[in-house]
Formats: sequence, structure tokens, C-alpha cells
Amino acid sequence: MLDRRPSSHDDLIDHLVRSTALQRGEAARVILDVLAYFDEKTDEFVRRRHRELQSGGLANAEIFERIAAELPHRAVAPPELSLRQLRRIVYG
Repeated sequence: MLDRRPSSHDDLIDHLVRSTALQRGEAARVILDVLAYFDEKTDEFVRRRHRELQSGGLANAEIFERIAAELPHRAVAPPELSLRQLRRIVYG
């Protein structure tokens, strides 16, 4: 028998099912993906964004400026990091 205990996200899943064309399972996966994205630690985010932007052909100077501008808009913004601190996260 399928376990149908309510999850902590049932209200949000119900909302997505009502407001989009997503099925219940798809809505649950989207929510888990979004939560995982915002659960990413600052150093993981900086390294991932550096790789993404570098693969897009941007130079490091522009990459670190862009990352510094993006960090305050994270769900839980970290303390402000200097460009030097961002470089140290990526290169050690």
C-alpha cells in the first residue's frame, strides 16, 4: 500500500498542481530541485557559477564581478565577499 503521509510541502505541491500543467509527481520533483538549488553552500555556488560562466567564455575578471553581484540575491545571502575572497574559494 502506498504511504500517503502528508509531506511538509503538500500545500506547495497542491498549489503548483492547481496553477500549472504539472502533475503531482512532477510538482514534487520541481520543489525538491528548487530546495536543493537554494541549499547549496556559498563555496559550492561560487565554484559552480565560476565553471558555468567560464564555459560560457567569460574572463575571470567579469566572472568574479558577476558572482559578487549574484550572491546578495541568494535565498539566504552570505556575508559580502571581496573579489579576492571569491578567487580564493575557486583557486584555494
